[in-house]
Amino acid sequence: MMHLIDSHCHLDFDVFDHDRKEILSRCEAEGIQHIIVPGVTAKQWPTLIKTCAQYPMLKLALGLHPMFMAEHQASHIDELRSALITHQAIAVGEIGLDFFIADADKNAQTELFKAQLKLAAEFNLPVILHVRKAHDEVLKLLREIKVPGGIVHAFNGSLQQAEHYQKLGFLFGAGGALTYSRANKLKTLFSQLPEEHIVLETDAPDMPLSGYQGQRNTPERLPMILSMLAELRMVSEQSLAAATTANCQKLFHFV
Repeated sequence: MMHLIDSHCHLDFDVFDHDRKEILSRCEAEGIQHIIVPGVTAKQWPTLIKTCAQYPMLKLALGLHPMFMAEHQASHIDELRSALITHQAIAVGEIGLDFFIADADKNAQTELFKAQLKLAAEFNLPVILHVRKAHDEVLKLLREIKVPGGIVHAFNGSLQQAEHYQKLGFLFGAGGALTYSRANKLKTLFSQLPEEHIVLETDAPDMPLSGYQGQRNTPERLPMILSMLAELRMVSEQSLAAATTANCQKLFHFV
């Protein structure tokens, strides 16, 4: 059986409360060994921590997401530091910059992002990045505040930007967007990225695959993303599964 890792899935969200255990059972049957669950707000961390503690296949990341700026407070950085000390998070995330949002407070986002990068550097943890319309700004900050690599979730930047991220030790999340026929630019990008810099992700319950629009996404669909990516790169699913799993394990130091 192939061994897979979903590098980005919000399985702590309440939309999974009624069937989380069943989903995880089906994931195990599909060969999905681990699912990395990033944090988005301080309010959600207790549920996230409890959920990851309950299911060994779930791996905990903690962070403050740039799309929820109205919910973040200055004190949450200190709370994040305490949580990273107390709990065995494998990464700081989901963090980053989202300048696609209407009326985005770029300064506030940047200060929050910098504070979290400093924590990642302090604890020597990789980061899980959310970036929209801000890759150059993120790259600039990553050069200033050195962290031990990470993942650029749902990457859709340029090949040149990807090369800059690679030099800083970053991997790129391949998800459901690749399954859409219109995603030609993204498909070209992921056909050219080095295999050692690619990981798989679902971003469930978001980012539904083609044919599942309007439905809750689930990590069970990770093999479908693998299949599309293997076809795109003209390699076997087995070899790509092994490579993406090894990439995740190397970055996050787990087996």
